[in-house]
Amino acid sequence: MRKFIALLLIATPLAGCLQDPGSRGLAGAVVGAAIADNQDTKIVNGAIIGGLAGVASCSLGPLGCP
Repeated sequence: MRKFIALLLIATPLAGCLQDPGSRGLAGAVVGAAIADNQDTKIVNGAIIGGLAGVASCSLGPLGCP
């Protein structure tokens, strides 16, 4: 559980630095895969969900992509 929290703490500031949907999608996929690996679930599913969440984050409020 500690690794999961550490990954989230690392991923949160990183997401704010990325400006375009592709970069956020890639970062989301990497973090999603790492979290899935840590939780002993399917890495591919974690990468897909993380990537989609990263791309979708561009449409959220003031942190959205330009």
